[in-house]
Amino acid sequence: MESFSLILAIVVVTALAFDFTNGFHDTANAMATTISTGALKPKVAVAMSAVLNLVGAFLSVEVANTISKGLVDETGIRPEVIFAALVGAILWNLLTWLVGLPSSSSHALMGGLIGAAVASAGIGAVNGDVLVTKVLLPAIAAPIVAGLAALLATRMTYSLGRKADGRAAAKGYRAGQIASAGLVSLAHGTNDAQKTMGIITLALIAGGSLAPDSDPPVWVILSAGLAIALGTYLGGWRIIRTMGRGLTDLQPQQGFAAQTSAATVILASSHLGFSLSTTHSVSGAVMGAGLGRKGGVVRWSTATRMFVAWGLTLPAAALVAALAEWVCRAGDWGTALVAVFLVASSFAIWRISRREVVDHTNVVDAEKPGPAEPAGVVTTAMAAVSPPPAGATEDLAATVAAPAATADPKTPSATTV
Repeated sequence: MESFSLILAIVVVTALAFDFTNGFHDTANAMATTISTGALKPKVAVAMSAVLNLVGAFLSVEVANTISKGLVDETGIRPEVIFAALVGAILWNLLTWLVGLPSSSSHALMGGLIGAAVASAGIGAVNGDVLVTKVLLPAIAAPIVAGLAALLATRMTYSLGRKADGRAAAKGYRAGQIASAGLVSLAHGTNDAQKTMGIITLALIAGGSLAPDSDPPVWVILSAGLAIALGTYLGGWRIIRTMGRGLTDLQPQQGFAAQTSAATVILASSHLGFSLSTTHSVSGAVMGAGLGRKGGVVRWSTATRMFVAWGLTLPAAALVAALAEWVCRAGDWGTALVAVFLVASSFAIWRISRREVVDHTNVVDAEKPGPAEPAGVVTTAMAAVSPPPAGATEDLAATVAAPAATADPKTPSATTV
């Protein structure tokens, strides 16, 4: 290591702070359905997720290399530019956490990096091919692929378990859901922890502490894994509530199908080096599982808010990062001003969140009753073609037969007439 300046140290600390927010922001991706169905207690679920996030951070560096070597031109990128990118990503993570929306931490980081790089060196600093093929296309494809896979898996699960004992099947699916949730946590560490590794590696290259095209050092991998694990353990309870109850009501069969489908998509993308959003994958899988059950309802008002947040993530983080980069150009006092603004804004958001506390004690509480949301066109259409769940035919027969069994014997029935 040739040098480690003060600004480089600030960038590394800020990157680990982002990794921390990524952890608690994205805990819902792995554990929301497991907690909402009662398969695991909230604190046990986040502890397991934290450990597996740490393990996953050591499995691959492909996504880290996409960030540090591919997305932006590393020549001419100063540490201040990376600091500005992290400011945009952190603030967007905190704002969406405050309102309980599962937006993409990955895209917040990508947007921040793009906005700061463009503000510093122009549009040519962004590698458009990498942006399209490894960021934007996966962002569109991930929720669709995961949603379709979860929908089909849910249909298959209910079909195969139609004749199974209900209590024993539910117990088995809960065990499967715990295993699949662990797989999502492992995949999250493999994919998301690497993004911080990549950004720190890029900062070290920009600051002259690493040679160009270097892989992340071991201390970077370890620190990124620990930061995301700590954030995961603290739990983003507001987003867990949205993912577990706000989008749809899940049964253990659906939770198992959603988690397994999402984990498969995330692990495959990590192997290919795609900077995939785990939030998009898991949210798509949850909605697919909701549509896969007969009578299942997706709350499209919540889904619409979530889609809007997804669309705003890249440009919003980019705009904040570009403004931060412009202030940082003033020198050390400009960088200090941006740092103070970041700390003050983060504290203000935390203070606002204390007005209505959501934690492990109330994350699975039923929401306050309100007007029922009518089933949308998609939900109605899917329900119309879904096969009836196990026991539905018998329940219908019992319902039809009940009036005849309880009718006044003096009253003639259709069969006696």
